[in-house]
Amino acid sequence: MSADQTSWDAAVRHLYRDAFAYIATGPRRHEDWTLDVLVLMARAVPDPRGWARVDDAEAAPERAGNPTWPFAAHTPEYVAQRLEEINRDSAENLLLALTEGGCTLSNLQYFDESPDELRAMARTVLARYGTEATYRTNVRKTGSAPGTLDFTLEGLGYSPMSVFTEDCGLVVVSSTEVGLFWNFNDL
Repeated sequence: MSADQTSWDAAVRHLYRDAFAYIATGPRRHEDWTLDVLVLMARAVPDPRGWARVDDAEAAPERAGNPTWPFAAHTPEYVAQRLEEINRDSAENLLLALTEGGCTLSNLQYFDESPDELRAMARTVLARYGTEATYRTNVRKTGSAPGTLDFTLEGLGYSPMSVFTEDCGLVVVSSTEVGLFWNFNDL
């Protein structure tokens, strides 16, 4: 499956319409992909293809003098230690869980589309990065198999990356691009 700009932009804008989200892709310029993540958090690079970016904090007054807000300033080591690798199926589910606060698949009830249609949108989003991409998250809903997330678990665990009381995200790393999908929630 491949993604074109029209389908990718439509999927991103639709899925995250009700989230307080930051969705951005930048070029992969470093062997250590965490350096590229930090550049994305600082909003220091445009999308290499000119595709959609969602930045609900763009006009926030807290951003004055702090381009990473609502992300807190972190070192590459901090970021690397808090992002665990997950498989593609878990990444697909996580993209759907990030559509609202709470990081749960119960968010899907607020859409008119069926779960299968929403999963197709998530697959479109991931298709941009190719089949060799890797996926990492700060979410701790560890499934029974290594590298999986279990969204049937009641509790939400995560490693904070922002100034909010809850932030959950997905990092997608390909050989040429790094994608950042994040949802912020003040409980």
